[in-house]
Amino acid sequence: MENNSQINTENNGADNLRVSAQGTWEGIKKFVSELLDIRHDTDVENTVESVKKEISFKGHNAWILIFSIFVASIGLNVSSAAVVIGAMLISPLMGPIVGIGLSVAINDVDTLRRSLINLGVMIVLSVLTAYLYFLLSPLTKLTPELEARTYPTILDVLVAIFGGLALIVAKTKKGTIASVIFGVAIATALMPPLCTAGYGLAVGNMEYFLGAFYLFTINSIFIALSTFLVAKLLGFPLVRYANSKRRKRISQIATIIAIVVMIPSTWLFWNLLQQEIFVSNTSKFVNENILYEGTEVLKFTTNFENKELDVYLIGRQVSPDVVSTWQAKLNETDKLSELKLRVFQGSDQSSDGFARITSEVRAGILGDLYTRNQEVLADKDLQIRFLEDELAKFTTGSSPFDELSNEIKINYGNLRSISFSNTLESNFKKIDTIKRFSVRWDNTISAAQKAENQKKLKDWLEFKLKMENIEVREIQ
Repeated sequence: MENNSQINTENNGADNLRVSAQGTWEGIKKFVSELLDIRHDTDVENTVESVKKEISFKGHNAWILIFSIFVASIGLNVSSAAVVIGAMLISPLMGPIVGIGLSVAINDVDTLRRSLINLGVMIVLSVLTAYLYFLLSPLTKLTPELEARTYPTILDVLVAIFGGLALIVAKTKKGTIASVIFGVAIATALMPPLCTAGYGLAVGNMEYFLGAFYLFTINSIFIALSTFLVAKLLGFPLVRYANSKRRKRISQIATIIAIVVMIPSTWLFWNLLQQEIFVSNTSKFVNENILYEGTEVLKFTTNFENKELDVYLIGRQVSPDVVSTWQAKLNETDKLSELKLRVFQGSDQSSDGFARITSEVRAGILGDLYTRNQEVLADKDLQIRFLEDELAKFTTGSSPFDELSNEIKINYGNLRSISFSNTLESNFKKIDTIKRFSVRWDNTISAAQKAENQKKLKDWLEFKLKMENIEVREIQ
């Protein structure tokens, strides 16, 4: 009986523990569901109406777009990120792109047609405005801000995806989240690629034009795709048509469009991801394996398409055997086994190896040296200016020293003269600057009174001037 009672107690304890665990798990699931669920606060009707309202580019929207493109072009022209961000805050670029994603999701062919037309208007208006600006601008140099928009990277794709998701989620919420929408407009960066495309046309460089337009297209596709997915996940109702055959045909068209967009986008995302992994792996390989005493890696470049790794070295000559060893390590490295290593090197400017280093690399070295020297010179200028200002405080005439000496004379009537100098003092370990005041007292006062006055004067000067290392000494 006693054993049965003990077994029942243990079973009851296990059951209670299981119930408690289940209750905890249900509580966690409920909390997470309430935390992430946006269905209950989604306003479908107002969201669709809001998106449709922002599709059109007429009147005010057209002029706002033109002015914002001008502002963005100026920012890119002078390489000012702040100006570019300011332009994106006022730009109405998102409307047609979000309209395309939503119309495909809800099978609204009329809205899709209107979105595509306005997207075309937006692109032509934006590129033409940027083209006119860069055509008339005296500044035609390719700035870092422009160059960054000439080819897409995996980061651009990720920004477009999450920016598009944030925008459509913000739009579906009851009420307005203007700050979020503005933040998305900045993050997705649709405007700078269009401005860069206009720049490419203005300078006659089709590579820049096509690269920038390619980036804009990728951003647009992924923003529209994000809108499509969120609308589907939130269960936006399909547009109803009286004709069942037409409804079925439109549904099929929308499905085909979604598939046509999603498959190339998925391939593009995967391809860009592979390129980023490739660059990261080659960088890691160079940093860990291209090592040789007395030799420095100036620069390395990679070519994903041709599977080449070019490394530029300076310093001691690296023997062909060492280069062969590096190539062997490269062949054994996962995802880099097909890569061909090419090493350009030189021990001095007259060597054959250094002559093979491209002018771009040498220009980069000189540019780095120039930049560093400019920074050092600027730092020196600041130090010199500071010291000059410090000395100027104690020059004669209508200066702080003149006022200071008059005030000291009032407090110490038995003081005959005072002078100031900066003195460098070394203990052979470090050098200190001593601010020295030399005073001449009236011979009528005693030595003890002179010492007391000098101590008081030193304390007062340190307080008055807010300085340390002040020395007051008597001269005869």
